[in-house]
Amino acid sequence: MPSTHDDIAALREQIQVLRDRAELRELFDRYVTALDTHGGSGPEESRYASLFTEDATFAFPIGVCAGVEAFAAFQREARERWARTHHSSSNHQVVLDGDRATLRAQQLTTHVHHGDDRPAAHFEVGGYCEARAVRTPDGWRLSHVAFHVVWDAGVRLPELAGVRL
Repeated sequence: MPSTHDDIAALREQIQVLRDRAELRELFDRYVTALDTHGGSGPEESRYASLFTEDATFAFPIGVCAGVEAFAAFQREARERWARTHHSSSNHQVVLDGDRATLRAQQLTTHVHHGDDRPAAHFEVGGYCEARAVRTPDGWRLSHVAFHVVWDAGVRLPELAGVRL
């Protein structure tokens, strides 16, 4: 029969797993939200520092980059293509391995084209994101993010016509 000490140790371990899972889901939600929120005070690099390791890598259908500064520049360039974007993620799967974790989430993104007085056209993408995270002294940080397209619909920008999504 387990002792009270053993029961408490098992409960602490279970609580740590639940806490890690919650923190990782929240980290990924903050990443997805950051894709649509910009223009605030301070450089984006400082905001992204709370999400990524300094040497994080990124792989998207429209390009790859490494490092927080490169990601911030990549996002600024991508945002200029559209008037607005709206990213949404769900079905977060988290696999823990000590101080490392892998995540997978379904993702839907709507890109609203720049327009005049007519209703803006949309370009929509559905797919999934795979990410890796590491526990740092400052908490969990994403070390790799890759988005994989499953489908797309709507009007592509001319510069994306040849991109295999």
